[in-house]
Amino acid sequence: MTKKYRSKALGALHEAMEDLHRAGLLDTKTMREFDASCLTPVVKLSPKQIAEMRKRAGVSQAVFASYLNVTTGLVSKWERGEKQPQGPSLKLLALVQKKGLEAIA
Repeated sequence: MTKKYRSKALGALHEAMEDLHRAGLLDTKTMREFDASCLTPVVKLSPKQIAEMRKRAGVSQAVFASYLNVTTGLVSKWERGEKQPQGPSLKLLALVQKKGLEAIA
């Protein structure tokens, strides 16, 4: 799986740090801390943000759910605030928010 970095520069810097770690010049704890600082953060989305994202894409809850590989009922619960997206769904929603639904099509 390809990692997504905050910027291309951080991605290149991260690759260099991984090389230093493999060569034994950077300890594991420091590498883990560096990993956390380079990866794109995933933030929680409000029900309103999720609904607006779907409406901006011009799709129904069923179609939106299909793109995310979840049930229509789950999308409905997210939009009503009964549940919060977790794990891979949250990462996909962050990608849709940033780049549009076409990014995961």
